[in-house]
Amino acid sequence: MHAPLVSLRNVSKVFSNGTVALKDMSLDVGEGEFVSLLGPSGCGKSTALRIIAGLGDTSGGTLDWPSATYDASGRPDREIGFVFQEPTLMPWATVFANVWLPLRLKGISRSAARDKVMEALHMVGLDKFADSYPRELSGGMKMRVSIARALITRPKLLLMDEPFAALDEITRFKLNNDLLTLWQELRRTVIFVTHSVFESVYLSQRIVILTPRPGRVFTEVAIDAPYPRDEAFRTSAEYAGFCRLVSQALGKAMAEGA
Repeated sequence: MHAPLVSLRNVSKVFSNGTVALKDMSLDVGEGEFVSLLGPSGCGKSTALRIIAGLGDTSGGTLDWPSATYDASGRPDREIGFVFQEPTLMPWATVFANVWLPLRLKGISRSAARDKVMEALHMVGLDKFADSYPRELSGGMKMRVSIARALITRPKLLLMDEPFAALDEITRFKLNNDLLTLWQELRRTVIFVTHSVFESVYLSQRIVILTPRPGRVFTEVAIDAPYPRDEAFRTSAEYAGFCRLVSQALGKAMAEGA
């Protein structure tokens, strides 16, 4: 594995109502990796992602950034982009303004940000929709805007929390392909949360399988198929074999959790 970008060591999370979401979860994610977190609903996948993003604290254990630089206050500069389950776009703002937002919050003017915004929109195939509003877009197009917004700062780590779960299968397949193209072009690290065996196998270099709540790493499966991956891979015996292997591992994780 490449040098670790982020490391979780025996991380636990207990919410105020007493729910134990994570218990002794340990995970290393290397620079440039595409890793999926796979498990049933409620197993702590999204909780782990939010802890990595700094959107929640741990109840125990440590979160380390071995290669990060630190600001004046001693906090690591994580350089993270986050794509949520819903596009979370501002409905009153244009596509351009939605993607511009992270740069705007950094004090970068619209004119100074224009080239970067248009480049990000071009990467997701929406440069011709810069002046459109979210209400004028399909569900898949809205998610593309959300991805462009997450990429506008060129983060080292892209966190994706089931971003395609609500989309139809055809759109989902297309966005899976587009995501892999972007990942190969940008070579950023991606941690992708899903409860789909098929999606995780298609996208990932490595799949981390979690137990039911409280979530912890049960096992990992390396997907050694080469990139680029396309429809030929999706219909291949190799893909089906990996899906069987991951399904069996997930079944064992579920049984242990039960």
